[in-house]
Amino acid sequence: MNFDLSDEQKMLKDQVSRMLLDRAPPARLRELIDAGQDWDPDLWRALADMGLLGAAIPAEYGGLGLGEIDLCVIAGEIGRAVAPVPFFSSICLAAEAIRLAGSAAQKARWLPGLASGEVVGCLAVNEGRGFAGDRLEAAVSGDRLSGVKWPVSDAGVADIAVVVAVENGRTVLGLVDLQGPGVTCERLKGFDELRPHHRLAFSDAAFEAMTEADAAQVLKALYDRAAVYVAFEQIGGAEACLWMARDYALERRVFGRKLASYQAVKHNLADLYVYCELARSNAYWAAWAMETGSDQLPAAAASARVSATWAHEQAARENLQTHGGVGFTWAADCHFHYRRARLLALNVGAEEVWADRLVGALAGGDAR
Repeated sequence: MNFDLSDEQKMLKDQVSRMLLDRAPPARLRELIDAGQDWDPDLWRALADMGLLGAAIPAEYGGLGLGEIDLCVIAGEIGRAVAPVPFFSSICLAAEAIRLAGSAAQKARWLPGLASGEVVGCLAVNEGRGFAGDRLEAAVSGDRLSGVKWPVSDAGVADIAVVVAVENGRTVLGLVDLQGPGVTCERLKGFDELRPHHRLAFSDAAFEAMTEADAAQVLKALYDRAAVYVAFEQIGGAEACLWMARDYALERRVFGRKLASYQAVKHNLADLYVYCELARSNAYWAAWAMETGSDQLPAAAASARVSATWAHEQAARENLQTHGGVGFTWAADCHFHYRRARLLALNVGAEEVWADRLVGALAGGDAR
């Protein structure tokens, strides 16, 4: 089966790439960090004006009504540029959660704003260090939520949060207006200054339940889909590191020869190319499984997540090593990708978690 992109999707990829190259160059990333800004609102509006935020949101809710693969393509270019926008949190997590579990009224209320960029969302699941996912303490009583969630990506710029909590011993999913009473948000010190995380504290905050279905199963389905999107973001970042290292090796001269002429350098870069292509093949399979509703998605998503994490981390590290001492400086661009690679390695579960899920999916016969 051919999992390649269509001509239209390749055109979309090129358009997004050019726009991000123009609006989110490394110099702009440094400006934002120096100014202490968590994100780039102008870039967010530009993405919204192009319709990219609503790419996979149905047209009846203000989106373009394209497929999940189109959203994957956009996520890949976001990762390639290390774009300082809450795309993953708002579109790949919050909007996806509402699409999966929201009522018709909730979809009509929130999806148009998410598609237009006027509303920013986030997903609040974790509850601090050592959180295993089966020990929820944030609790709902009636329509009120109390508890703490941290770290929560992009909560500081979000308007709403999809929150996972417990009510009478069962897991529930609901929406919380982060601008409403009973909600406080504290910025945490993070490794990646362009993907901030926060601590959300709820004290009798209004909680709007989303689904009568088993929230744990909804969350599992959401994480399978999120794993595919983050895998594309990682592949975009890994490829950017590979080409950055290649270009530097072709330019840098050591002992009268180009750095790229040394066999050890060439072999390392060739290995990175293989890692990227292997991750891409797994990610394309997962994107196909997600868009077609295939029962192969659990195995495909886990496979994509594991291979993309490996490719991204190896590429970010090798990029630093290829640049040598200068690669560790603020003036070089390597650190943007290294920081993001370390962060994404833990996003929606570490590599070990997804390796276990892959084994479980294969053992359960979810993949063929």
